[in-house]
Amino acid sequence: MTSSSFPDSSLKQSLRREALRLRRAESDRLGPAAAQAVAARADHLTVGEGSVVGGYWPLPGELDPRPLMEALAARGAALALPVVVAPDAPLAFRGWSSGDRLESGPHGTVHPTQAAPLLVPTLLLVPLLAFDAKGFRLGFGGGYYDRTLDALRRGGGVVAVGLAFAAQQSPALPSDPWDQPLDIVFTEEGLLTVVRA
Repeated sequence: MTSSSFPDSSLKQSLRREALRLRRAESDRLGPAAAQAVAARADHLTVGEGSVVGGYWPLPGELDPRPLMEALAARGAALALPVVVAPDAPLAFRGWSSGDRLESGPHGTVHPTQAAPLLVPTLLLVPLLAFDAKGFRLGFGGGYYDRTLDALRRGGGVVAVGLAFAAQQSPALPSDPWDQPLDIVFTEEGLLTVVRA
């Protein structure tokens, strides 16, 4: 899929602006306490030796996944962070441990160096701007996570876990054929297991 495969509707653009404002406010209000509450739910995820957790380095306003990642690593999972390979490609994931050196990437991201091994996530933590009960998420519109989830699901499967503040839940989000739904969403208030019809 190319970026031209992901046309951005004016409705999604409007929702994105409002969701970004809401997420910033929730991050300012809840901050690290929300990240710790999410990490306390690590036992709801099945990981162990051989599991690879694809996390992310949080951008300003995003719920910080690092406490959850550390809890999953303590249960035997290897950790990896995403690397933007090209605008129209799925994300790649390189191994990462706390304290490893990171490099600057596009869109304000940081990622492991080229020396870090490439890993394939079995569980993917996904940032978002908004989500709904069907597991659909609103991101920044680049399609990176949709392409990545599509590739991982075709390649043998992955559990996609959205991380969000509870206030980011929307009654319903517009979805397109290429949108890849989440399997679970963790918030500071609990977890939502997505049930698909």
